Amino acid sequence: MSITTVSHALSGKGQVASATRERVRRIALDLGYAPNRHASALRGSRSHILGFISDDIATTPFATRVVLGAQEAAAEHDELLVVVSSNRDSAIEARQISSLLSTRIDAIVYARMFHEDATTLPGELQGIPAALVDTADSAGQVHSVVPDEEQIARLATTTLYEAGHRRIAHFTLDQPGRGTDLRIAGYRSVMASAGLEPVVVRVPGDATAAAGRAAFQQLQSRGGHDVTGVFCFNDPMAMGVYQYAIRAGIAIPDDLSVVGVDDFRPVAEALLPGLTTIALPHYEMGRWSVETVLAILNGTPSQEPVHSRMQGRLIRRASVASPSR
Repeated sequence: MSITTVSHALSGKGQVASATRERVRRIALDLGYAPNRHASALRGSRSHILGFISDDIATTPFATRVVLGAQEAAAEHDELLVVVSSNRDSAIEARQISSLLSTRIDAIVYARMFHEDATTLPGELQGIPAALVDTADSAGQVHSVVPDEEQIARLATTTLYEAGHRRIAHFTLDQPGRGTDLRIAGYRSVMASAGLEPVVVRVPGDATAAAGRAAFQQLQSRGGHDVTGVFCFNDPMAMGVYQYAIRAGIAIPDDLSVVGVDDFRPVAEALLPGLTTIALPHYEMGRWSVETVLAILNGTPSQEPVHSRMQGRLIRRASVASPSR
C-alpha cells in the first residue's frame, strides 16, 4: 500500500475504497498513530489550529454552550480548537494571544461571555482571520455575532401578552449596556403596539436573585399590585421573584406569571413551577464563529464583514398562565 493511499485514507481526501480506508484507520488506531499537525503545517500554509479567546469561561454558566458549539464545528472540519480564558485581565489576555500566535494558529475566535458594548480588537490580532462572539469591534471591520436582544424581549413580553396579561412589568438593571438597553427597547415596543403602559423596574448591582427580590419589592412599594406578569432580565432574577412571591403569599402562576431569559437549566428546571424562559443562542453563536473563520481561510468570505444577530427560543414550562384576576 502506497504512502499516498495511507495519507488519503487518514485525511479523508482522495479516491480511496471504503474498505481500504477503514483498514488503514484501524491499523492507525492499533498503533496509536496521530497526524503531526506541525509537520503538516511545514508542508502547507495551514496549521489547522484555531484559537478561542474568552474573557470569562470558568465562572460563566453559559460559556460551555458557546465553547461546545465552537468545538463541534471545529471537529467536523478536522480543526483543533485551543481555548483560553483571561478572567477579564488584559495583561493575561495579551500573553495568551502571544502564546497562541507562536503556535501558528490559523484564526481567532474572540468571545465575550456577556453581550457588551462595541470593543476594539486587540492589536495583536490585526492581520489574522477573526470572528467576534457577543460583541463587535467599534469600526465594524470584523465579522461578529450577538444575540438579537430586542427579539428576545419581544418574545418574552408577547408570551405574557398572549396569555392574557395586560399589566406586565420588566425587571432589569440600572446600568447601561447592550443587553439591558435593547431588552428594554424590545419590551417597550410590544407594550406600545398593544397600547399598554410600560412598567420598567431598574435595580443596582448584578442580575442575581437578590436583584430580582429587590425589583419585586420596589414594584410593590410603587403600588404595582395590579401587575400580573413579569419579564425578568435573566433566570437568576426570576428566581428572586419566586422567592419574594413565596414570602408575600403570591402564587406562581395563579397570581403572577414569570418569564426569564437564558434557559439556565439549574435554575429554570429546578424552580417549582418550572420557569418559562427564552434560551439564548450560545451554542449556535459558537458554531457560527468557527464556520465564519474557516470560510475566510478557505477564501470564501462575504464582500463585507457580516454582523449576525441570532434569535432566542421560547422554552415553555409552567410559570405562565392566564391571569386569575
